Amino acid sequence: MSFDPMLGLIGQTPLIQLTRLDTGPCELFVKLESHNPGGSIKDRIALTMIEAAEREGKLQPGATIIEATAGNTGLGLALVAARKGYKLKLVVPDKMSLEKIFHLKALGAEVIITRSDVNKGHPLYYQDYARRIAQETPGAYYIDQFNNPANPAAHEHGTGPELWQQLGHAVDAVVVGVGSAGTLTGLSRFFKRADPAVEFVLADPVGSVLADYVETGSYGEAGSWRVEGIGEDFIPPMADFSAVHRAYRIGDEESIDTARQLLEVEGVLAGSSSGTLVAAALRYCRAQTEPKRVVTFICDSGNKYLSKQYNEGWLIDQGLKHLPQQGNLTDLITRRHDLGATVTCRPDETLADVYARMRRHDVSQLPVVEGDAEVVGIIDEWDLLLAVHDEPEHFRLPVRKAMSTELETLSPTDSTEKLLRTFNEGHVAIVVERGRFLGLITQADLINHWRQRWR
Repeated sequence: MSFDPMLGLIGQTPLIQLTRLDTGPCELFVKLESHNPGGSIKDRIALTMIEAAEREGKLQPGATIIEATAGNTGLGLALVAARKGYKLKLVVPDKMSLEKIFHLKALGAEVIITRSDVNKGHPLYYQDYARRIAQETPGAYYIDQFNNPANPAAHEHGTGPELWQQLGHAVDAVVVGVGSAGTLTGLSRFFKRADPAVEFVLADPVGSVLADYVETGSYGEAGSWRVEGIGEDFIPPMADFSAVHRAYRIGDEESIDTARQLLEVEGVLAGSSSGTLVAAALRYCRAQTEPKRVVTFICDSGNKYLSKQYNEGWLIDQGLKHLPQQGNLTDLITRRHDLGATVTCRPDETLADVYARMRRHDVSQLPVVEGDAEVVGIIDEWDLLLAVHDEPEHFRLPVRKAMSTELETLSPTDSTEKLLRTFNEGHVAIVVERGRFLGLITQADLINHWRQRWR
């Protein structure tokens, strides 16, 4: 245990039983690793790996730590490095949530973003990239969670004994996900001593190769998945699957739906990988014919994914949430006005208000709506530039003074060819049905629609 008051808060996280979800004949418990000071289970290994490197003389005061991470190990390392005075450079895949990236940078870490669509062996694969940076950086220490024995040690000597004590020495199954495999391997080692009858269950994202390996001893080419932090396209060197009795493949949609259910029904704000673990745990529990005590983890907090799995627009864009289909252009509107999803403005609002709204929602144009759903104009950044024109007091002008009123509208029954002509002529695609505004179709919406059909 560290003497640092902040680092001393790592571990001893609470355990609760889920009582509002259908767990079949079983009791299902979750350990709230989101309560660690850095917000995830990875705080544990960050502390043990850095302190092991200090004991072994691998880290000198003020040295630079380098690591490849899907996010949470980086956040744990950033917290510990900040408290201990080390520099930190992280290589992260581009599917990492913006919240994690902002958090890392705020902690003082240097973040290098690389591709998530390449496999091990490619020069831009995040682990290979980080190792190369470490070799090229004088005095740097590549902490390498995938091969660092202090990673599983954190769970063998910390997480495992905590679970055993909190569950009163009565547990039948542990459901885990695997990234670096530290959690699985460390807990397996502990429970082989404490109670060898404890079963381990693997929760694996669809697209990962790990479930195949558990079931057959071999694996093929990996697919892709959106869940962060678990699943791999190779077998982690430290992975010990000998205690794993069952593997469940969980798709992105089920993972995210489960995470959202956890919040809505149990009040637990969890990240996407926690959704995968709980979904697998629920499947396991419901498949049992006699009562068992099952435990899994809330690996991190959902506040790191508010822009993703808790963002309706992102879910629609990713094809993880499906609006009712009409078989016409309405299906291309991802921000439906009748569902309250379109960002709009009124004619009497000021240009200052409109500009602030564009910045807040990261859009460059807004439909101008009067009443419930009558589109009377559209205003974009060019309209604002023309209206203000180096006269800051013009920000007080109402929208009606700057908006464009010559509108080209489309009917839901119009063809895709007409939509493409609208784009080609430089117009905004405004969809109106019997005088009621339904929403805008952007070029990105059409591209995304085609991309999802291709998948």
